[in-house]
Amino acid sequence: MTRPSTRRPLPDRREDAGARQFVFLLLDRFSMLAFASALEPLRLANRAAGRTLYTWRLVGESGGFAECSNRTRFALDQGLQDVDHDSIIVVCGGIDIQRATTPAIINWLRRQARHGVSMAGICTGAHALARAGLLDGREATIHWENHDGFAEEFDEVALNKTVFVIDGNRMTSAGGTASLDLILTLIADHHGKDLANSVADQLIYSAIRTNRDTQRLSIPTRIGVRHPKLGRVIEIMESHIEDPISPADLALQVGMSTRQLERLFRRYLNRSPKRYYMELRLARARNLLMQTDMSVINVALASGFTSPSHFSKCYRAQYNTTPYRERGTHDSSAGTTAPGAGRSRKPAPEN
Repeated sequence: MTRPSTRRPLPDRREDAGARQFVFLLLDRFSMLAFASALEPLRLANRAAGRTLYTWRLVGESGGFAECSNRTRFALDQGLQDVDHDSIIVVCGGIDIQRATTPAIINWLRRQARHGVSMAGICTGAHALARAGLLDGREATIHWENHDGFAEEFDEVALNKTVFVIDGNRMTSAGGTASLDLILTLIADHHGKDLANSVADQLIYSAIRTNRDTQRLSIPTRIGVRHPKLGRVIEIMESHIEDPISPADLALQVGMSTRQLERLFRRYLNRSPKRYYMELRLARARNLLMQTDMSVINVALASGFTSPSHFSKCYRAQYNTTPYRERGTHDSSAGTTAPGAGRSRKPAPEN
């Protein structure tokens, strides 16, 4: 295992007095999109201002190179050396975040935090900060596909579903283009909205999102159907994965009969409400198996199954493998599982 360097802090390369330094910690298999969305606004801010407002460095556990999730490699400036206390460390996460967050990474982050360094986690970088205990008692966000696993593992973090969160000197973004919103907000805080808007204009980015904007598309957009009652039922289903609600109660909550609800789902989604609900629950179970160390029994309970054997039967019917085999053999590059994705030919039981 590579140990953090004991050499002195990175020398300051600021071209202009007062330039702010960003230190990008590139974890193994980090997201290139999230990283580029955080870095490019800094470059364009310098260009628009006509002087160096920001400098940056790329660091990693072992120095040399870091590889992102699409296998592109980036040359690193340094390994894990101490940074100036007024720097901002940006932890760039991606897939297989648990393996990428090594003890050396955690110890380095904790040491920088003791020195008062501000930190941001983008994409799954929030997971690394949380494992280091640096988000305890704070508000944070993470990519929506990692939300459930994160919430199960770090209950001391106040997790929300917005595109980014700034809580004191801890910042988190959901990744992807949400990194752009976070950095543009910081540029506006540091140097004014006019500069941030100029950078956004250069990036053909017409609307900078705020920390109140949610990550996901609306349910009607996701399912391709604009029916208020159907959308409301799916919203209720998604918020009651651990404690499933019966079709009769779902229908009652939206002022329909059970038969009307059945016809609605058959017409627009080509499946029964029970089938759709089961796919939601199994998709959550699959994500928890891939993203957490929760036992299979606890994954079953968190997905609304009281019987492990019934859970295993439904899981096998949906994904053509057992939960235990999924945990042991899954490819960590696989993304989240949407309802209906990855099904075998034999549908899962509906109950």
